[in-house]
Amino acid sequence: MATGPGLARTPLELLENDGTREQPLLSKFFAPVCWGTIGFISVVVANYATKRPIFSGIQKHIGLSAALAGIGTYVDGYRNQYLADRDAIYRHYIQLHPEDFPPFERKKFKDLFENWVPIR
Repeated sequence: MATGPGLARTPLELLENDGTREQPLLSKFFAPVCWGTIGFISVVVANYATKRPIFSGIQKHIGLSAALAGIGTYVDGYRNQYLADRDAIYRHYIQLHPEDFPPFERKKFKDLFENWVPIR
């Protein structure tokens, strides 16, 4: 049987990470790869615009790609920290005002669907 995060019973459980959720592989490398690719392509475009061979000055390609990959890593870390702070503020508010956030009530599909009458 599959193991993983279960269904949340309260709104507070939605904001907690009990160790079962981990960052997907694509999310770990997406920002540095995208920013590095932008750096590489920008040097290619600059070389093309100045009518040079596309890969001339390969050190510029490597340097700008590495620099922008570092910037991408920094921006991704800043974004993760911002989202963690925001979630901490939400969690604290929910803890202070539990009456505004009642536990979720489970609904069955039979309660959600309306009666269906075919019209022919």
